[in-house]
Amino acid sequence: MAARCGQSVSEAAMAAERPRSLFALSAAAVSRSMAALERDVWALPGHLLRGLLPLLTVFHLERAEDAARRAGLSTQPIWRKLWDDVMKTRPPNSESITCWRKKFLETFFSNVLHGVLDVSSDWRLNDRHFSPLLHSSPHVSQLTLCNMLQGAVELTAEHNHKVLENLAGSLQILKFQHLLSCDQSIKRSLVLLLHRLIHHGSVSQVSMYSWPVPDTVLLVLILTMSAGFWRSGNALGYHSSPCGLCREEDRAQSQESAQEGAERGCTAEQEGSSGENRKRSPKEADAPMNSVLSDPRSPLLQNPACEETSSKVPCGHTSTQGGSFPRSSSEQLSCHPIPQKTCRRLKPAVGRKRRCLKRSRGHYADPEDLYDFVFTVARETNSGLLDKTRTTEGENTENCTSSSPGSPCTGHAGCKKRRGPAGILSLKAAHRFRSISTLELFSVPLTGETCRTLSNLLSSWVSLENLVLSYNGLNANISCILSGLRALSHHPECRFRVLRVSDMFSHMPCMELVRCILSALPQLHTLSVSFDLKHQLEGSRPEANPVSGKAEIPESCLEVLEIRFPREPLHTAFLLPVLKASKSLQQLSLDSATLPCPQELGLLLEALKECTPNLKKLSFHDVNLAEHQKEVLLLLQDPGLQEITFSFCRLFENSTAEFLSEIINTVKRNSSLKSLKLPGNRPRNHRLVALADIFSEDSSSSLCQLDVSSNCIKPDGLLEFTKKLEGHIQQRGGQLPFTHLRLFQNWLDQDAETAQEALRRLKAVCSVVNDAWDSSQAFADYISVM
Repeated sequence: MAARCGQSVSEAAMAAERPRSLFALSAAAVSRSMAALERDVWALPGHLLRGLLPLLTVFHLERAEDAARRAGLSTQPIWRKLWDDVMKTRPPNSESITCWRKKFLETFFSNVLHGVLDVSSDWRLNDRHFSPLLHSSPHVSQLTLCNMLQGAVELTAEHNHKVLENLAGSLQILKFQHLLSCDQSIKRSLVLLLHRLIHHGSVSQVSMYSWPVPDTVLLVLILTMSAGFWRSGNALGYHSSPCGLCREEDRAQSQESAQEGAERGCTAEQEGSSGENRKRSPKEADAPMNSVLSDPRSPLLQNPACEETSSKVPCGHTSTQGGSFPRSSSEQLSCHPIPQKTCRRLKPAVGRKRRCLKRSRGHYADPEDLYDFVFTVARETNSGLLDKTRTTEGENTENCTSSSPGSPCTGHAGCKKRRGPAGILSLKAAHRFRSISTLELFSVPLTGETCRTLSNLLSSWVSLENLVLSYNGLNANISCILSGLRALSHHPECRFRVLRVSDMFSHMPCMELVRCILSALPQLHTLSVSFDLKHQLEGSRPEANPVSGKAEIPESCLEVLEIRFPREPLHTAFLLPVLKASKSLQQLSLDSATLPCPQELGLLLEALKECTPNLKKLSFHDVNLAEHQKEVLLLLQDPGLQEITFSFCRLFENSTAEFLSEIINTVKRNSSLKSLKLPGNRPRNHRLVALADIFSEDSSSSLCQLDVSSNCIKPDGLLEFTKKLEGHIQQRGGQLPFTHLRLFQNWLDQDAETAQEALRRLKAVCSVVNDAWDSSQAFADYISVM
């Protein structure tokens, strides 16, 4: 018996070692010789190539993409299996991933860069022709740098020069997370990285996350370089020499300047003009200007009258896709009788890299040049230019009464009426390059000094389109940010359109802040204001002023308005001026508001109907609507709304069967409503089954999406809903507009078999989005925090 068992084990082992087929043996041999056979392999018929692709290494699999496409094959399943075998995790939102090759190579690059993946762990990653960072870098569109910025040091090393070149063309989003203080050499590496990826690259978004105690120097450095600023000098030199791209642009601009000067000289000679200035060569003629621009200590750049001039609306000498040129040269030179050459006006062109300004050829011997630059940015907020416009955090006791579009906000925002845009950085010794369009700061505390620095940068950041400030502890410092944005809005090439502000505490009423922002920034398309709580200090947060709250607001371009109240009462009288000024409003979201009286919601609906004819989406979250059934029905029958959300609004808390029937009949008659979201209202099983009647044969509804997440739905109720829905489909001859059902966080784990049957039958009817939610654990967590 033992001998037979041993023999069978031996045979099984031999069978496992034997190739499954002659084709598999041949394919394995070909995969080992791909270096010599690659061209022939790409010419193989599709049925042979299909069996060979899973046996290739990452290097050859990436190169096989074109050949597979020509043969009508997809490599996506192979990349997905490679992800499962190597990464061993399920990526978030895996359902929305359209290209697993890009997803794998992008994550692979990040893991190798940060040393969390060993390429020897899988034979498919081992190829002598495969350089992990070099060959995966063209697929990287977003990258996160963490902790001590070791990734920045590695990417700027000489042996990774080609990797950095690839990233400059592919990287769109650069993220910083959990940063720690680092020494000057690492900061210099970061400077080189940002200069290549932002100033000479394609990065359009910079995001910073979770930095509880930010290093001021490092934070200001990232902000200033994201805004397109650069300080020349030895500290910023690329391996003790200027950036090669900058030198090429200098050379090209010098040639253009010389050619233009020669053409002007010929024209002057033909016209018989004479004069000492016209007899000089272009180089000599430009010498005074170059000497001024190259010397930050020049008295010309420190002239108070010129600094006053620089606080006015910027001139038209702007950059291409990202930030205006420094105005100090053109505006301050006008204060003195210095010969100036004719400047070429560069028209903005989105997606095209701009030319850099003519660089100073001077060399700086100070090894602390980087620190000088960063602290200069911060210190310039204390200069005479800003002393006239700077306000203190204590100046927040007045009301926000200004209503003109160009006037600054006063009172709680800490703003003070001034004659011109405040907070403009002169940055005399800095050059301006390409800048980003989206800046996001999540959980990065901003001090008053940092806010003033950011305000100065914002004032001329013409490429900026989106700004997200989340949990930064701004309080009254929001006024400083607004002053910079107000100055930016005066710029003729301003593209700023989206502002999102969220924080733990609100230092002023939400509606008053919204009114101040819209008064200062009428060109905004999207505004989101969100606060968790009122101010922690009793009496430090003023109440809303009825007079200022009802003041008119200049007409705005607002299309999306999202307000999360810190349990504040929603007064329609305060919201009305905002609605009147926002004729283009298409989406309104109101979160965590309280209704001070039963008539308030009705007044709001009347205001919406009168002031926002283009409103398409309306959302209420965590607003108690249990006693407002009439208003809910009025909203559901509104012919202009295409999407309505009642999220955690306690709709069915005190409702009767008649109310549910009225909801169903109202939706059945509304042919314009496309999406109905009812998460967190607990309709439970019987109400969910009844909702299937929306799609009955006599319905004229065009409802495409239904969201019933977080509603205590059990598997048997979902199965009954599915059966009823199938019956209506049969009655309608298989025609049904319903396409999407969302089922997040329901009790489907209580009967897995029934839930699987219901989901299987539902997926034959529509697209179902659900999750593997553990209801028992969620209940335990709920009990633990009670």
